[in-house]
Amino acid sequence: MEIERKFLIEKAPDDYCSYPCRRIEQAYLCTSPVVRIRRDNEDYYLTYKGKGLLAREEYNLPLTEEAYHHLLTKADGIVLTKKRYMIPLASSGSLTIELDVFEGDYQGLILAEVEFPTEEEARAFTPPEWFARDVTFSGEYQNSRLSQGSAQRKD
Repeated sequence: MEIERKFLIEKAPDDYCSYPCRRIEQAYLCTSPVVRIRRDNEDYYLTYKGKGLLAREEYNLPLTEEAYHHLLTKADGIVLTKKRYMIPLASSGSLTIELDVFEGDYQGLILAEVEFPTEEEARAFTPPEWFARDVTFSGEYQNSRLSQGSAQRKD
């Protein structure tokens, strides 16, 4: 089960580049239900995600690089590319902000996700001041929707 909140970021903290970073490329074979393939640095996955906004089922299966590239040719829509910075949330001690700085078609878009152990903790979360709009429940910035070009691109 994945339980997370998602926020639009208008201005990232000045020091975000000093945190650990992963390069991510992902594409969607299907958006309902969500079936995604992802390259995360040098690791490759096929992911199934159930319905939901705050909480939903998620299953990850490892792929070989060859299988990933084969499936990539079958993907629909935009291939998303981004850098993901892992920023510890100082106020919590155990939570991490996953700051996604998009490249390619969504250059300039920045989103932050925070995953939680329970829905109660997710609902009680007070975001840092630099987080802008909470987009968790709108669904407009779900990556599967971004892959279909349904969100406004930033220039």
